[in-house]
Amino acid sequence: MLRSLALAGVCVMLAGFALSPPVPSLSLSERLAAPGGTSPLVPTARIDALLAHLPHRQGTVAGSDGVALNWVGFEPGDYQLDYRYLGKGPRFPEFSLQASAPTAAAPATAPRGTVVLLHGWMMDGGSLLPWSLELAQQGYRTIALDLRNHGRSGQALSGYGTREGEDVVAAISHLRDQGVVSGPVHLLGVSYGAATAIFAARELGSQVSSVVAMESFDNAGQAIRTMVPHMLSKPPERWSDYVALPIARWQYGGRGLDQAIATTDRKLGLDLDRVDVGQALAQVPSCVLLVHGRDDEHIPVSQGRALAAAAPKARYLEVPSEDHLTLPMRLDRLSPAVNDWFAEATEGRGCPAAPLAMR
Repeated sequence: MLRSLALAGVCVMLAGFALSPPVPSLSLSERLAAPGGTSPLVPTARIDALLAHLPHRQGTVAGSDGVALNWVGFEPGDYQLDYRYLGKGPRFPEFSLQASAPTAAAPATAPRGTVVLLHGWMMDGGSLLPWSLELAQQGYRTIALDLRNHGRSGQALSGYGTREGEDVVAAISHLRDQGVVSGPVHLLGVSYGAATAIFAARELGSQVSSVVAMESFDNAGQAIRTMVPHMLSKPPERWSDYVALPIARWQYGGRGLDQAIATTDRKLGLDLDRVDVGQALAQVPSCVLLVHGRDDEHIPVSQGRALAAAAPKARYLEVPSEDHLTLPMRLDRLSPAVNDWFAEATEGRGCPAAPLAMR
């Protein structure tokens, strides 16, 4: 069983800036500027153990400014995927995942296209392994990228989707030259990766057939201003939290949070309040499906609705009873809509109709 991957996007993990009193190991601005490692919620050892038994390709490609980007790819095939969402555990939602190598006797299948998968903040490409295998079973070649500052990729200035989107453009170009990317290209991103997918799709233009963007933020600065108070409102889970949480609430409440964002702006050479995903979405020529959980408190559903309003031609699917952590894990609820979206967009008959609303 793989424990929850907590597929959060612009999520400053509580443990990230409230680790050890009285002074956090990393200030909020440092954590916002770069994640400082992969979340301990990602069971890297278990993912690597499963990958060791599955045929896949892995490599490194240069991003927009030369940063090294790690990628893992799967060919189309029957991986006998057995994925089960197990519901919310004591702390986080859980799922089980089993898969095996396609039988050697099975004939090779020409890819229907390539799906590039983009993970959330403090995650890595391995955190999207269930989606990689699900889409490979649907006949796509899948490429999961580790974004800059994440997983096995190199370090560079974060861009909250802007610079990362440029990396995706460069990576797809290089991988196409190498024959790794072929056929119609689709992007699937989660949270931070969803914003990245939207910025990348704007730059790639007609090179991208369609996009699925799960729980993207609309504006980076606003997302941080809603996410941090939500994280700080959580009850203590460890003895150290009883000291560290009040300090963090005092330090980053009110103007303290604005000051942390301003410091991050200076570190990154970026105005986070001007990282406008909705504006970029309105300029994307390809078909875009926006998906948001109605119970999302990290990136509230109001941001998903704002994105949909900013780009009337985009399709919007709001999923009841799902939050920021559970939504990307619900392959049982979402994979039919995602599979149909990519399939219809691949046929080139215009953008598909919006999936039926979920109950």
